[in-house]
Amino acid sequence: MKKFDSRDLRNICLVGHQGSGKTSLGETILFLAGINNRIGSVMEKTALLDFEPEEKEKGASLSSAIASFEWKKKKVTIIDTPGDANFFPDSLNCLCATDCAGIVVSSVEGVQVQTENAWNTATELQIPRIVIITKMDKERADFESTISDLSSSLSDKIIPVTLPIGKESSFSGVIDLFKMKAINFAQDASGKFSEENIPESMLKEAKSAREKIVDAVAASDDLLTEKYLEKGDLDEGELMDGLHKAVMQGQFIPAICLSAIKNIGVSFLLDFLVSVYPSPLEMPVRKAKNKSGELVSLQPDSSAPFAGQIFKTTVDQFIGKISYFRIWSGNLKADSGFYNSTRDIKERFGKLLVPVGGKQEEVSEGVPGDILAVAKLKESCTGDTICDEKSQVIFEPLPKTNPLISFVLKPKTKADAAKVGQSLAKLLEEDTSLSMGRDVEAEELLLSGMGEDHIRITVSKLQRKFGVSVDLLPPKIPYRETITRKVTGIEGKHKKQTGGHGQFGVCYINIEPYKEGNEYKYEFVNNIVGGAIPRNWIPSVEKGIKAAMEKGIVAGFPAIGVRIDLYDGKYHDVDSSDLSFQLAGRKAWREGAPKGNPVILEPIMNVEVNCPAENQGDIMGDISGRRGRVLGTEQKGKRVVIKANVPMAEMLRYANDLKSITGGRGSFIMSFSHYEVLPSALADKVIAQAGKRVEEEEE
Repeated sequence: MKKFDSRDLRNICLVGHQGSGKTSLGETILFLAGINNRIGSVMEKTALLDFEPEEKEKGASLSSAIASFEWKKKKVTIIDTPGDANFFPDSLNCLCATDCAGIVVSSVEGVQVQTENAWNTATELQIPRIVIITKMDKERADFESTISDLSSSLSDKIIPVTLPIGKESSFSGVIDLFKMKAINFAQDASGKFSEENIPESMLKEAKSAREKIVDAVAASDDLLTEKYLEKGDLDEGELMDGLHKAVMQGQFIPAICLSAIKNIGVSFLLDFLVSVYPSPLEMPVRKAKNKSGELVSLQPDSSAPFAGQIFKTTVDQFIGKISYFRIWSGNLKADSGFYNSTRDIKERFGKLLVPVGGKQEEVSEGVPGDILAVAKLKESCTGDTICDEKSQVIFEPLPKTNPLISFVLKPKTKADAAKVGQSLAKLLEEDTSLSMGRDVEAEELLLSGMGEDHIRITVSKLQRKFGVSVDLLPPKIPYRETITRKVTGIEGKHKKQTGGHGQFGVCYINIEPYKEGNEYKYEFVNNIVGGAIPRNWIPSVEKGIKAAMEKGIVAGFPAIGVRIDLYDGKYHDVDSSDLSFQLAGRKAWREGAPKGNPVILEPIMNVEVNCPAENQGDIMGDISGRRGRVLGTEQKGKRVVIKANVPMAEMLRYANDLKSITGGRGSFIMSFSHYEVLPSALADKVIAQAGKRVEEEEE
């Protein structure tokens, strides 16, 4: 691909809820740009942007896909991102690398959970936004209702710049409210169109809609306000110039309607993006810290020192690791290198690549604003800052998302066991929202992610890319234990005599429940007086108690929510030691905790369900059946948001159940809230299962 100046670059990230039509829109764009000789289809598994086998099988984007092309002498880079909450952290990273957020909204479903998440993230990042209303040709498509939903749910600054001609299957074109022309498209998905006069039946509506645009644009600029008051209107040139400023200031968010499948209105969208939306030179200057920790501004200037940030990594079993990055300052040439200031290392690379879906084209040099890729970096990872070694800077880390659920991975063979750790580490480079850990007590490998689908897709990639097969065992619920009454006068005594020095340590403690609001806390209070235990061994007592707490009281889960009062003890000048008092502390806990009426605690999640209004009753009933508490509801256009507290144990298969209840039109997000006492009948089962596990391990 040829080299473009920074002023001729446009970077757009397509974000929104799963199923809103982002990938279909991207496929039609690539067809119009000549990248593909036909419109790729998600359903027919021919999409260039959904090229991973797991995506083809699921019929949905599971990771972001990047494609660059030329349109009207501009280099446009689109990033198609996943809308499933399981994979949304990838979308957040991509937003950090672009200059425009294309908020894709289905005209059938309206604003959904991930629509709001994408909108809020783009707002926080101060990225210019455009709302793209898709699926105008579908049954139940409703443009007016969607605009109303957008206005009430997101912002009243969202204003249509096109109007639909026809409805549902009769949708045939759009009205350009700047030129005040009707653009009628061919019905063969070729994208061919003709400009005609606005139908008489729509002229009044079009004039009213244009007045709203003119009013909003004029209000954002004093000079345009004066012209508007003088002439009563703005010409097309004035309107477009004013619109550009208003979009940059966030005072005007255009909304465009289209059908990607029928290729209606997509070319208008591309023309609008390259003429109204900013180049990297017009975006706010990116800031970073220099070696002294001072905040510095990085100008998007080709003559400035190079600085960029890796925002995405993929691992290919043949090519190896591919790192995608955005250049924020300076130029970068092929067959060169850079300094990774995050890890204090130098990296070399060969080809400089321009991504086009699952393929790449070569380019000789990158300029500020370019989104490019290099292969086979040794140590650099997603989020790392790359720069000129002589002008080192470091950017703020990319947003970090904490995993919500963990599963146990059990390798099927010894060969799988030998490779699973290293192979998973490579997938973790690709997906920063995953984490790998080990349950030391159970000697189990844990994989944590955003949901069950997230974990299952990762296991599929593990097999496909590295030939490692594992069984996915039921997820671990992070139960905890605590006491419910105070126990006093507990003695922890460790005495052992062998040849030579012996071991001796005695501590006396009180333990009591410790909770503030919904939060179970821990506190160790030293009330030793008169040197009953030497000062240097008091931390040893606490260390021993905390080690014993990690092994629980009745079921082996870590204990929380206790205050320990160490008030007396005994020691021996010769036989006492750090280890002696650690063991004394452990024995004191094991002696006293079972007398404190111990209980099992279960994690409670904050759950937010977004569903069609007609499913509200069924959803609320289902939540109650899961031992959940509905906290409130909020009406959002045709949909309703239900907020609730639900035990984590009841949410492990919720994604599939919600899909069944709503016909795939519902979604949810959840996060940890607090711990609550597990009902005794369920606690008995948990304790019995924990005992069974211990017996199996002993065998």
